[in-house]
Amino acid sequence: MTGTLTIAGLGPGSDALVTPEVSAALAAATDILGYAPYVARVPPRPGLKLHPSDNREELQRAGEALRLAAEGGQVVVVSSGDPGVFAMASAVFEALEQAPQYQELPIRVLPGITAMLAAAARAGAPLGHDFCAINLSDNLKPWTVIEKRLRLAAEADFSIAMYNPRSASRPEGFGRALAVLKDAGCGDRLVIFARAISATGEKIETVTLNNATPEMADMRTLVIVGNSQTRRVGRWIYAPRRVE
Repeated sequence: MTGTLTIAGLGPGSDALVTPEVSAALAAATDILGYAPYVARVPPRPGLKLHPSDNREELQRAGEALRLAAEGGQVVVVSSGDPGVFAMASAVFEALEQAPQYQELPIRVLPGITAMLAAAARAGAPLGHDFCAINLSDNLKPWTVIEKRLRLAAEADFSIAMYNPRSASRPEGFGRALAVLKDAGCGDRLVIFARAISATGEKIETVTLNNATPEMADMRTLVIVGNSQTRRVGRWIYAPRRVE
């Protein structure tokens, strides 16, 4: 096999937040695969084939990337943020597990700045102590699992970064998540709504959980729920390093 497969993170939106390592991989690529809006972030050039696809075609996309690389292509699968955080790296390895003929293929995973870290940096340091990340999409796991993880994260007093809070196809999920956290006694915690970080339309808003509403988030929003000691200092939000 003369080809290679690279799984790369494009960061949260701004070209300034794409790593040099990822930029070099894109410059050397013969084929770029990914969800259409992410592929659109890669400028076309001679010798480069762009393969955009729908958001729910991850395994098909991964299988096609493996095939193209096995045929000699310098293939890059792109994700926003970091490819290993609720993104394409897991899908590629899932496809690889089902296709042992490709397991000797050279594969690289190149990290990117995920929305969680970009949002935290804009707000201050809300992830400065122990935290977790929970994907609120129930496309690949039942709501009962999401609810259990939210309750346990609240009980453990983690700061919680919530991905994919609300979409047109499942507008009720984020409201349910807020209700779970309120029931768990988190009503006074600070909640950061970070939308389109580093991209057009960037907006950050911080309220208490009791004042948070489902309409404050959409699929371009990353939500961070602080722990019980997260506080304001001027216009910044931070989680103290010390637990009392």
